[in-house]
Amino acid sequence: MDILLLRFDAPLMSFGGVMIDQHGPIERFPGLSLLTGLFANALGYRHENTEQLEKLQDRIEYAARWDVEPERIVDYHTVDLGQPKMREPGWTTRGEPEHRAGGPGAKFGTHQRYRHYWVNGVMSVAVTLIGNEEPDLTALETALRCPTRPLFLGRKTCLPAGPLLVGRLDSKDVLAALQQAGRASLKDRGISGEAMEACWPFRLGPLPGARLESVYDRRDWGNQLHKGSRARFIGWIREVIE
Repeated sequence: MDILLLRFDAPLMSFGGVMIDQHGPIERFPGLSLLTGLFANALGYRHENTEQLEKLQDRIEYAARWDVEPERIVDYHTVDLGQPKMREPGWTTRGEPEHRAGGPGAKFGTHQRYRHYWVNGVMSVAVTLIGNEEPDLTALETALRCPTRPLFLGRKTCLPAGPLLVGRLDSKDVLAALQQAGRASLKDRGISGEAMEACWPFRLGPLPGARLESVYDRRDWGNQLHKGSRARFIGWIREVIE
């Protein structure tokens, strides 16, 4: 099986979870919707390409591991929507004015926001596309080498510190590829060869000590809502050096 190996190395990463009020929590690992958006940006898809986005999401299979354990931070900030400059419609990157809906509080009050991030971590991701539809894995590989638009790892502030694409592997499945892939260079971070926390698809079965969890990371791209759940395993893996 052909598999792409990606490396997420960024000062900030945000794998968004279910948002509650002003809190923007994060998940431990990236979700299907995040990877779909990341790949769609590279391929040049737009928000209105909902059918293409849905098909791409349905075909993604991946496993991920933390090569370097991150720390969690919470960014607190406020915005005074009553300022004169905030009362006028804003212009978006799509070249259209954006009006703020809602009552007086939503339009002109002071809003508080709590945004959660992973910091100073490095993650490896083994990913493939199931089926023979377009785009194929070669098209995705090309797009990741030369993306149509800038790529980010969650929020737009989460810019990668280097290229995301490490290379292409031939392996039994995404979990085996992740076990075979070399760990990020960690000499300057004092990390030895201890086990790494990882997630992988349910269909690949558990490893010793793994736990099963349900995740809500699929998006209804037509209605811009999260939908449904899926099962995956969380556990600890080591590199398999052959």
